[in-house]
Amino acid sequence: MSLQSFFKSISLLTCFILFQNELKAQKIVEIQDSIPQHIFTFNEIQIIEDPTDKFSFEQIKSSAFESIFKDNLSSTPQTKQLNKTYWFRIKIKPNQKAEKSFLLEFFDQTIDNIIVYSPQNDNSYKIDSLGDLKKFKARLINHKNFEIPIKNNGTDAQTYYFKIKSSQISDIIIVLRTADWFISYALDEYFFFGIFYGMILVFSFYNLIMYVAIRQKQYLYYVLYNLSLGFFEMSTDGIAYQYLWPNAPGWNEVAYAFALCATSIFALLFTRELLLVKLKAPKLNTLILGLIAFRLLFFIYCFLFNQLLFSYKFLEAIPLSVAFFTGIYIYKQGYKPARFFVLGYSFLFTGFLLKFLIMLGISALNFGAITYYSLSFCFVVEMIFLSFAIGDKVRILKKTRDKAQQKMMRQMAVNAKLKDTINRDLEAKVEERTREVFQKSLIIESKNQALEEVNTLLQQQAEEISRMNALLEQDNEELQINVEKVSRDRVMNTEVDFEEFSKIYPDKETCFKFLAELKWSKGYHCKRCSNDNFFNGHILHSRRCSKCGYEESVTSYTIFHGTRIPINKAFYIIFLIYSSKGKISSHKLSELLTIRQSTCWTFGARIKKVMEDRKKTLKKSGKDGWSQLVIE
Repeated sequence: MSLQSFFKSISLLTCFILFQNELKAQKIVEIQDSIPQHIFTFNEIQIIEDPTDKFSFEQIKSSAFESIFKDNLSSTPQTKQLNKTYWFRIKIKPNQKAEKSFLLEFFDQTIDNIIVYSPQNDNSYKIDSLGDLKKFKARLINHKNFEIPIKNNGTDAQTYYFKIKSSQISDIIIVLRTADWFISYALDEYFFFGIFYGMILVFSFYNLIMYVAIRQKQYLYYVLYNLSLGFFEMSTDGIAYQYLWPNAPGWNEVAYAFALCATSIFALLFTRELLLVKLKAPKLNTLILGLIAFRLLFFIYCFLFNQLLFSYKFLEAIPLSVAFFTGIYIYKQGYKPARFFVLGYSFLFTGFLLKFLIMLGISALNFGAITYYSLSFCFVVEMIFLSFAIGDKVRILKKTRDKAQQKMMRQMAVNAKLKDTINRDLEAKVEERTREVFQKSLIIESKNQALEEVNTLLQQQAEEISRMNALLEQDNEELQINVEKVSRDRVMNTEVDFEEFSKIYPDKETCFKFLAELKWSKGYHCKRCSNDNFFNGHILHSRRCSKCGYEESVTSYTIFHGTRIPINKAFYIIFLIYSSKGKISSHKLSELLTIRQSTCWTFGARIKKVMEDRKKTLKKSGKDGWSQLVIE
């Protein structure tokens, strides 16, 4: 080999090595006015994973870490390790000819912490802190996304570093935009957001009116499902943070979880109500109710004990799949409103599946911002088709009702014809029957005359029997009165036992009646206002003044007031003491009436005192003198 050939080979080898290094080197993005927007993908972004957060920025930017940075192998990198630190870097080459202002924008609004290291002209770095854990007013630009203005100075490529940590799986979509393009894009984006959320509000308001008018729960569940879905979208795209809780960044960590839980529950309830699952598929109805309970319990557990589980959003595939399968099953049974339901959920299932596959690492399906908003688009399409499903159900119900009304009208016409035919037949039969009845009525009339004569005779006999019964009843009453009088006279003039005495005063009712007649024999006079009119009181045989309302019991102002001895036994004690002229002992009374001797002595002493006080009066009284001791 000649020397010339050797140097030629060396030159070729050097060029090959330089070419290989160039292939491995990070791709540099140049600022150009003609390119208003550039999304960093693949090897335009390099990554270092720092799970323990041990690297400092000085280490990261040092030459020793140049080879540690790895090229991004997907179109959009993701922070799959939750609450772990990632370092990203991009290289931008300034362009002195460019006249427009440029900025960097992070598309995903769910990133918790972003520390931006922007290169300066003096080789130092400016540090900015962004993320949804910072108050909204702390952002460099008041926009739902995270923006960093950059300077187009110098001629050499400048390296931007980003330290990122998030509690959710985040898409690191970094976009280089001109300020003009950003303003135009932001206005368009907010415009479409207005349409999107406006559609949700319009659909919700319309269905709320339908619920108020018709009172079908499917409309209420659809309203709550739409509002929950809209709340979830607002929580994930940053609109809620910007307008609802800009000073409460902590809500960004859990708000989407509340919305997801509500969305799943109301979606299942809406499915159950719209498709008549309880009637058409009882087993699926039980599954849906169990899934609702499980989803609610899982949310409570995550919220109270482990909020990191909220990041497993793919679990929402379970209620989504159940609702989707239910729609297919009900549609196969021939229920037509399920067709739009299945169609709407097909779009939603496709969008959810796309997100899930991207999360699993299939980067070929990730197309940046288009993919990022794909689920929102699917939500809109699903919302439209679900509205069609509700309308289809109402239309079918109206059609069924109209058919039923027409059938009922036809049946009413048939019934009217049948009624006329029956009426004509009845008229003919009634006329025939009337003739028969007229003939029989003549016979009956003659028999009635004979019966009237018999009835007159029977009536006369009945009147005679009634007169005889009245006379007999009068004789019986006189006889009963005489018997009672004889019994009373015998009891009052002889020594009788308690059993025989009880035949005259057998119970409380009899005693109270006797007391009432004795006490008010000369008429009623109120003890308080001297009124003479009264009503029956609440207590047996008591009297209540019609003027002042004072109620006087039958035992008030009598020797029985306050005594605990049964009233019929108290009567007998008075009778015995009066009959024996006070000589009967309390022991004898206790033995006869089975009452304690002390009680008999106390009550007997009270009676004897009254007898002593009324000695003169009692001498003039006859056989009923014992009753003179009753009234005090």
